[in-house]
Amino acid sequence: MAGLRRLRLTNFRSYDHLDLQFDAQAVAFFGPNGAGKTNILEALSFLAPGRGIRRAKLTDVGRKGGQGDWAVVATLVRDGVPVQLGTGQHARAEAAVEIKEDERTQRRQVRIDGDAASGPAAFTDHVQVSWLTPQMDRLFIEGASSRRRFLDRLVLAFHPEHSKELAAYERLMRERNRLLSDGGGDPSWLAVLESQMAGHAVAMAAARLDAVSHLQTAIDMGMTTAAGAFPRASLKAEGLLESGLQHQPAVDVEESFRQQLRDNRGRDGVSGRTTEGPHRSDFLVSHVAKSMPADQCSTGEQKALLIGITLASARLSTLRHGQAPVLLLDEVAAHLDEGRRQALFDELFSLGAQIWLTGTDRHLFDALGTNAQFFHVEDSRLREA
Repeated sequence: MAGLRRLRLTNFRSYDHLDLQFDAQAVAFFGPNGAGKTNILEALSFLAPGRGIRRAKLTDVGRKGGQGDWAVVATLVRDGVPVQLGTGQHARAEAAVEIKEDERTQRRQVRIDGDAASGPAAFTDHVQVSWLTPQMDRLFIEGASSRRRFLDRLVLAFHPEHSKELAAYERLMRERNRLLSDGGGDPSWLAVLESQMAGHAVAMAAARLDAVSHLQTAIDMGMTTAAGAFPRASLKAEGLLESGLQHQPAVDVEESFRQQLRDNRGRDGVSGRTTEGPHRSDFLVSHVAKSMPADQCSTGEQKALLIGITLASARLSTLRHGQAPVLLLDEVAAHLDEGRRQALFDELFSLGAQIWLTGTDRHLFDALGTNAQFFHVEDSRLREA
């Protein structure tokens, strides 16, 4: 079975040094709140593009009282072949990772088996990492930005280059915003920026539409063994460009958005932001059986919808990449009834996914049976139980 077999942390959150080895399909950490369980899952979430499950600044991740540097090193085994993945802040011998910062952006470099990679997106060539956290329980009732980030993480399973498109678009948008706020800048240079923004914007929107289409098909076909335990969802990527691509050729949508950016220069300069674009899109979800938008469903139904979408994504990721993803489930088991908890575990085991879980009590993980490895965590000290 493919999966993570070793995890080493250096100066990460509450851990000065941690070295754990694993041989199970499920790894469960239990103990009191504040013991350091979620910190381990956060470390694993840095094996994916982005800022991890807490969306933390990289400079905030280092151990309190330390020098500010930190490292996460994991050994992944696939088809019997180990691969070392490392990331962190500052170059370290074990991770060979450094942070490059300017006043607006923090970027981390990674090395895979000792070779420098272009960025965290390179991890997706080796492992897909997804997660569910308590903070995501409010996904459907908060602003569009959280749902958009969730959708963009789902997109990565189908289009690994999506993170680069996002980063390029946001970088260009920041430069355009700065020029407009400073008085407009050179119109010809603005035109270059807007042309490049339009190209990335169309690629982003097209990738979102494609991912949603595949996910919807998987959900409608009941591809997961847990389909009966979690409600069927209706999915929609909604936005200016997403809508345009459903009715016009991509080249026309790109030109239309480029022109709109040009026309909006005055308004955007006054507001200090780009008022239209894929950075304003939303991810809409409905409960099919109830014909009800997710934000009007009960808290339990919203959680069940979210899990169902995540399972469909995991199933498709497995089919696409030939290996199941790594799933990080922070305090998820505690909020499910016994039937749904069993259905969730059964589906993930049937996929061959490696799952990492946290909870306050070990009994929450009884349904894992002999497929799990258990660690008791207290004051950031671990004891295999």
